[in-house]
Amino acid sequence: MKIYFAGSIRGGRDFAVDYELIVSRLGAFGEVLTEHVADQNLNDHGETLSDQAIFERDINWLREADLVIAEVSQPSLGVGYEIAAGLSLGKRIVCLFKPGSGSLSAMIGGNRNLPVIEYSGIDELFTKLDRLLAQ
Repeated sequence: MKIYFAGSIRGGRDFAVDYELIVSRLGAFGEVLTEHVADQNLNDHGETLSDQAIFERDINWLREADLVIAEVSQPSLGVGYEIAAGLSLGKRIVCLFKPGSGSLSAMIGGNRNLPVIEYSGIDELFTKLDRLLAQ
C-alpha cells in the first residue's frame, strides 16, 4: 500500500513530533510517500524546492497513493488543499485530530466522506490506526 501522509509544514510545526511517530507507524502498513513531512529539521519555512516543484511532486504522489492520512490538528492551507485534491482523485482519506488543539474545521468535520479519528495521545491513535489499517 502507498500512503500519502499530510501534515502542516508552512502552517506551523507544533505537531512535528506526532508526525514523526505517525509516519513511523504507517510504515508498518506500506510505503509512506511523504516521509519528509515528519522530518524534525523541517521548519515552517518549508523545503528548499520551488513552490512549483513541491506542487508537482505532491500531486504526483497523491495520484500514486492508495490512502491519504491527514493530520488536521494544526490548521494548514496545504493540508486542506491535499485533502480536496485527494477527494477529487477519488482517494480514500482519513483525518486525524487531537481535540483540545483547537477547533476542527467544519469543512472536515461536516464532510461525511472524511472519517475523522480523534485521539488524545499517541498510544490511543496507534490503537485506532492499527484497527483501521488491518481491515
